[in-house]
Amino acid sequence: MNDATIAASAAAFRSDPEHVAVTEPVAGSDRPVHLIYVEMRDGLYAPIGLRVPAGQGPFPLVLFASGNGGGGMRMIRDFTHNQSWTQERFLDAGYAVAWTRYRAEVDYAYDRVGPLVEDIRQGRQLLNRGPLEYEDLISIAEYAKTLPFIDPERIGYMGMSHGGEMALKIASEYRGIRAMIASEPASHEFVRLRPDTTAHIDPRTGLLNVEKMLMRDPAKVRARITEDVAQARVAPIATPILVQGRDSDELQGIFRVSYDLLAEAGKDARWKSYDHDVHGFVYVKRNAAGVYEPDPVQTEAVGDSIAFFDEYLKG
Repeated sequence: MNDATIAASAAAFRSDPEHVAVTEPVAGSDRPVHLIYVEMRDGLYAPIGLRVPAGQGPFPLVLFASGNGGGGMRMIRDFTHNQSWTQERFLDAGYAVAWTRYRAEVDYAYDRVGPLVEDIRQGRQLLNRGPLEYEDLISIAEYAKTLPFIDPERIGYMGMSHGGEMALKIASEYRGIRAMIASEPASHEFVRLRPDTTAHIDPRTGLLNVEKMLMRDPAKVRARITEDVAQARVAPIATPILVQGRDSDELQGIFRVSYDLLAEAGKDARWKSYDHDVHGFVYVKRNAAGVYEPDPVQTEAVGDSIAFFDEYLKG
């Protein structure tokens, strides 16, 4: 891509100090990334990496999330340059795309605090608590709707692992996203799962360590969730959600139960599981030679993902 093309693509992102944006090329692509700082509910900023397809718009947009938060703009740039084969397919299909980062997960805070409430004290903002990571995604979605080249009625979200659990948290409280994919959703907090002995308290921190938790069997998981709490959290969901599982994952039972709860409540929910040995397989990474080499399962899963969003964001 030449400098003139980059400059033309960046014209809509010329920034002032309140709207900082930097545009840079992406290797192997004619679609640059616009690195933007978005104001959150509490006035702090979170980074996104926004890319738009060829054409005039307004475009449908899919927001992408991977795992826990933190990492800042450094991680946005790494994802964009090294884990964006999937996004390239979405761009080819006419979607704007954005990698998102958000604050780090606060262990089981979602289960301990109530809704975020805003008030005014001495003319300034007053909150009853700090925002949580999933609420940052809501702020990002609201910001995206203000962009003239994004269709505010056609916003999608695709989250993997903790990002998949965030889909359920967001959908339970927010109606501003048209369709969602929860890929390998580690939603043990959302369903208030009672861990077994495969999880333990880390003596160094006093926090629960679930890295080795084994929850492959849906029946085992279902017996350990807090049924009334999980059902109450699912009840308000009105967003169509595709839940993607992974056959060999140690948390496959949690993935499946997340879908089962949606389906049993009559929600617009779908399930598909894939046989792959990599957690996060839907986000294809460059190999050691710096090349994207998606395998047939990854190609299928990304194709399924685009088809799902096509139904709701283009139908």
